[in-house]
Amino acid sequence: MADRQVEVLIVGGGPAGLACASAMAASGDVLVVEREQRAGGIPRHSDHTGYGLRDRHRLQTGPAYAEACRSAALDAGATLLEGAMVTDWTGEREVAVTAPTGRLTVRANAVVLATGARERPRSARRIPGDRPDGVLTTGQLQNLVHLHHRTVGGTAVVVGGELVSWSAVLTLREAGCRTVAMVTPHPRAEAYAAFRWAGRVALRVPVLGHSDVVRIDGRDRVSSVVVRDRGTGAERVVRCDTVVTTGDWIPDHELARTGGLDLDRGTLGPAVDAGLRTSAAGVFAVGNLLHPVDTADVAALDGVHAAAAIRDWLDTGAVRRGVHLVAERPLRWVSPQYVEPGGAAPARQRLLSWTDSLVRRPVVEAVQDDIVVGRFRPWWPAAPGRVFRISSRILDAVDPAGGEVTVRLA
Repeated sequence: MADRQVEVLIVGGGPAGLACASAMAASGDVLVVEREQRAGGIPRHSDHTGYGLRDRHRLQTGPAYAEACRSAALDAGATLLEGAMVTDWTGEREVAVTAPTGRLTVRANAVVLATGARERPRSARRIPGDRPDGVLTTGQLQNLVHLHHRTVGGTAVVVGGELVSWSAVLTLREAGCRTVAMVTPHPRAEAYAAFRWAGRVALRVPVLGHSDVVRIDGRDRVSSVVVRDRGTGAERVVRCDTVVTTGDWIPDHELARTGGLDLDRGTLGPAVDAGLRTSAAGVFAVGNLLHPVDTADVAALDGVHAAAAIRDWLDTGAVRRGVHLVAERPLRWVSPQYVEPGGAAPARQRLLSWTDSLVRRPVVEAVQDDIVVGRFRPWWPAAPGRVFRISSRILDAVDPAGGEVTVRLA
């Protein structure tokens, strides 16, 4: 394959990367490199509705949404290189790509990282016990069921209570596998109340709150798990032949790390400003690589939002940064990590954050040099297991010459 020079290289063909490609295709040659055989990201194998409301203004199933994003990028004039992987940086805004048809080097005037996030598997959660078949992440489960039409078992325990956990329950149900328990360290499942209610009433899934799976048993196949109550220490054995570990997301940040980009300690993804610029000139990052993990349509809107900053870089070569934002516990992280007072607002005029504790009636403060410069009182709670959205107007009074800004719950 011949080496290529392009205007914009986008690494990752999920909703964020494809939306960015659609927005940037009119600005010149845009190439999207996607490691899967077909672009579309996680929605490709998430065969239930709930996608596309914020960006496409309609509800679609995951596969229909993924195909719509892919078609939009192609119709806009972007080029998709599927079944290919960026393996390393070979220079400034230059990468090595390995594809089934050969290897090539791609040089770009701007690079966009849209590599997304993944769930922590059993090994990363350090769940001890035997090593039998039947232990999956949600992504592996959905890939097996929706793309390869395989069976997975008869009874399952789902580890985690996030929105994606209920997605796993739906996939298990479609595969003919009954969920006998959902186990979460929080007092109740972290997903929105509507999903918890539907899970209890329609799907009849028992939720074991304030608990952990502390052992998986089974020789050739999972036979049971041991669940421990965090309060009492009491243990119980739950019989099952399948375990699905869900949520607990980490960004696919390997390319960002090897490229020497500044990483945020909270998200573990690249630290970016409101325009989604990283610490490397001409390199941008979008989607769930930055906020693990938000919905697919929010990730797609990130890709659209980044287009203005990418065009600014292509036209002027200007490098911007701004005032540093940090999160104070129980907030684990805040994104973006830099803002330019008086400059462009973040995507959808929202700061995104994540809390490790439930705060039902939060008051959010922005503090600079020991002075509260902004306060925001949302009508929604700050709840674990889902992104907490904060109006960026809380930063309107930030001093561009002042110190870093702490975002905290008062």
